[in-house]
Amino acid sequence: MGTPEFAVATLKALVENQYNVVGVVTQPDKPVGRHGSQLQAPAVKQYALEQGLPVLQPEKMKDPDFVEQLRSWQANLQVVVAFRMLPEVVWAMPEYGTFNVHAALLPDYRGAAPINWAVINGETQTGVTTFFLDHDIDTGRIIRQKTFDIPDSADVEYVYDGLMHLGAEICIETLEDIIAADGHPASLPQDETKAVHAAPKLFKDTCRIEWGKTAKQVYDFIRGLSPVPGAWTILKAPDGTETMLKIYKAPSIVHQKGEATQAEGIISRDKKHLYIACSDALLQVESLQLAGKKRMDAASFMNGMADIDKYSVV
Repeated sequence: MGTPEFAVATLKALVENQYNVVGVVTQPDKPVGRHGSQLQAPAVKQYALEQGLPVLQPEKMKDPDFVEQLRSWQANLQVVVAFRMLPEVVWAMPEYGTFNVHAALLPDYRGAAPINWAVINGETQTGVTTFFLDHDIDTGRIIRQKTFDIPDSADVEYVYDGLMHLGAEICIETLEDIIAADGHPASLPQDETKAVHAAPKLFKDTCRIEWGKTAKQVYDFIRGLSPVPGAWTILKAPDGTETMLKIYKAPSIVHQKGEATQAEGIISRDKKHLYIACSDALLQVESLQLAGKKRMDAASFMNGMADIDKYSVV
């Protein structure tokens, strides 16, 4: 059970290691295009159909027809990766239960966007966890964990790719644990004292940059949302015109600040570099995108806006 590309790596590992995958459950196809006139299949569905695997795409997980179809597959075990909350009638169905591959070191970073939030918060390490599903979200007994280091220069795409492949590895190891223990592998309850950070779903407003924070906090925020969904701010022209601006890469923090003109959000430049003032320092910006324009480097952006140092961001 899974939907995005992240879940494909695990499904592929199951297929290539010759486990008997009796079926796949994923989200319904999504409308795409300017008018939503076309439907796009989830990445998991596309791979499943290539492998000749049966696919179910329920709108509601408690739908009686879906539950009956799922039961007819007679699965011994269900594996969930980047999917949705399951009702007990689904997760308790197989004789060996249902386990989830979660992209964090539980109990920390429970929720829908653990990879983004780990980078946003400046973590130097994250990982993957397998755990048995129970009634609450991401709270079940832990079977296995594997760690993954986050370099200070890494964006969320780097961490996503790393955890995607690590998730496939830990899934196979967990399956072997379950088989060896006849469905009852060693598992531990989660230590609630370690549930420090939440990882809620990201919305547009969540992704707006707060220039009143430190340069390090803004730097981590930008890379934690790059390239998708993208951190954004409002570019304010001298005449008061406002345009949305996405920032994808801020490669360095310049610790020269103190002039009265460098209040938070003030833009400055030299011949080759673009800077924006945060609460404690200047942040160099390297890759950005104005609304309605293509993504570009800072040099190209400045070439098209000779008076950029008269602008500010809010």
